[in-house]
Amino acid sequence: MLLLVGLGNPGDKYARHRHNVGFMAVDAIADAAGFSPARSKFQGELREGLLGGEKTLILKPQTYMNDSGRSVGEAARFYKIAPEDIVVFYDELDLAPGKIRMKTGGGAAGHNGIRSIDAHIGNNFRRVRIGIGHPGDKSRVTGHVLGDFSKTDQDWLGPMLEAIAGAAAHLADGDDNRFQTAVAQKLAPQRKPAPAKPLEKDDPPAVKSASPEPKGSKSPLNVFAEVFKKRGDKEN
Repeated sequence: MLLLVGLGNPGDKYARHRHNVGFMAVDAIADAAGFSPARSKFQGELREGLLGGEKTLILKPQTYMNDSGRSVGEAARFYKIAPEDIVVFYDELDLAPGKIRMKTGGGAAGHNGIRSIDAHIGNNFRRVRIGIGHPGDKSRVTGHVLGDFSKTDQDWLGPMLEAIAGAAAHLADGDDNRFQTAVAQKLAPQRKPAPAKPLEKDDPPAVKSASPEPKGSKSPLNVFAEVFKKRGDKEN
């Protein structure tokens, strides 16, 4: 069994915050794969379904970000899910907007939701870090993280969520590298074929050279001339 956890804060007030991109990612997966409607359980919203033939639970803790670990811990203990079968989606300041990176274990890097989960189940769970970009000034970080995605962000946010949903079955297979690669390939700009080189003004148009006549062959003009010559000889 696989447990996918999206991190965020509950309520309409926070729904479009950059800090809630984890919620958005797991919702995209659940909707695309036809998971069950959400029900309240484990201090969160729980949905069930299949990914790549694997029974999968999707959990959105409703405890607020700083206490996410309480909800995740309850679900993991109830279903006896090992940390390596838990994948957590969350926002990452140190990645460019729309970029994702997978890793297992490691520190919380200042993310309170991850720190809370570490405290409840240890740190050996899998992580999908979703880039939201850094505002460039430390004093602006809080407003950036707890602010809504901008209109220009919509250019990459929707396609990224769609790509995550489309590649999610690789997570059920335990192939995190393939998941990350599949998302990146989906978002890579399509290369356009190079335009044909324009002719320079002095360049003559290309002319297809005529094939040389086989040795011993006669041109139609020569054949025509010989016919008339033979007729003349007969008349004389």
